[in-house]
Amino acid sequence: MKYSLPQLPYAYDALEPYIDAKTMEIHHTKHHQTYVTKLNEALEQAPELADKPLEELLRTINEIPEGPIRKAIQNHGGGHSNHSFFWTIMAPSKNASSAGNTGNGGATGGGEPSGNLGEVIGGTFGDFPKFKDAFSKAAASVFGSGWAWLVMDETGKLTIQTTPNQDSPYMHQWKPIIGLDVWEHAYYLKYQNKRPDYIDAWWNVVNWPVAEQKYHEM
Repeated sequence: MKYSLPQLPYAYDALEPYIDAKTMEIHHTKHHQTYVTKLNEALEQAPELADKPLEELLRTINEIPEGPIRKAIQNHGGGHSNHSFFWTIMAPSKNASSAGNTGNGGATGGGEPSGNLGEVIGGTFGDFPKFKDAFSKAAASVFGSGWAWLVMDETGKLTIQTTPNQDSPYMHQWKPIIGLDVWEHAYYLKYQNKRPDYIDAWWNVVNWPVAEQKYHEM
């Protein structure tokens, strides 16, 4: 299976002013493309794994013999999977004014989740503001590079989790619903070392309709 860089469902400037166009372009065409390239290179050396879906490879990562192939799937396969997911759960904010703010099916980002997902978040965390605060704190507390996630865990419960580097939620048998990249390359051009400011801004572009779809795919 040859992996390729997915197209973004919106223009690079579509998430302005919350995530700047230059960061989006570099993040997509450089960082994500590198994960794709290195994943393909690794799988060329492991033809017995090449035809398996990436999610399956990540879920069964511990069954792959320790060594460079396993590490490449963890790092570059995880990076490809995480980023492919990340792009889909963002959408242009209804508060934005950039002319490039079109795409992702006409969805608008921000606000609060509704429907079943909104009810379950409220029932699990108390209410949306409490969930938002807990998620933001988890994202801010990631040491170094990594991700914050809202997942359905292996017991079927909604939980907030973090993963280091490009480790995938699938490695823990979690199903991601939303995820936030807190590697510096995701925000440094605009926010420098102010990760909390980036996290606060990101809530304006969360695509809750897509998150609801992912919740119902459980």
